[in-house]
Amino acid sequence: MNSIIAYFNKPILKYSLLFGLVLGILVFAFFLGLYAMDIVPLGNNKVLDIGIHIILIAGACWYYRKKVGNGFLHLWEALTIGYVVNTIGALIAGWLIYFFVTYIDPSVFAGYIAQMKDLMMQGKAELVKNIGEAEFQKMYNGVGEMKTSEIITDEVGKKTVMAIIPILVISLILRKQDYSILQNNKS
Repeated sequence: MNSIIAYFNKPILKYSLLFGLVLGILVFAFFLGLYAMDIVPLGNNKVLDIGIHIILIAGACWYYRKKVGNGFLHLWEALTIGYVVNTIGALIAGWLIYFFVTYIDPSVFAGYIAQMKDLMMQGKAELVKNIGEAEFQKMYNGVGEMKTSEIITDEVGKKTVMAIIPILVISLILRKQDYSILQNNKS
């Protein structure tokens, strides 16, 4: 048991998990805010929460650089922090949203499905032209058969793809290495 505690006691993992937990809770609060304003909180409206992801990833990298790295941050550390914060935040938010739409208000998920079907019907002509009528019907029926448990994997998958470039940019901006070991100090 001590080896498990010692493993998770490393600062890079400890702070990343902590920032990921905060991220998941903030994204869920954003979801609840959309819900309170009677906006369908799933789908296109929820995409704006990537801003929360970016802010907390940058905050986690900055905090680690300042408190643990003494002003230095390697690129691999920043990448690790970014992806761990993003993944943990998406997992926690996905589970919280799943519990909400499963146990508290299932009508949110039903509204999301109805909105997706309506959106598909609006673009039906273009979709049928590109993929054919049979494939469109299969896709349309697949939307209707979605389960609430797909929210979790959808959240993690979308946030992973959406955060690739921001994590790389944040990592490149905040990295700072000690290059004094590379200099030839002949005196």
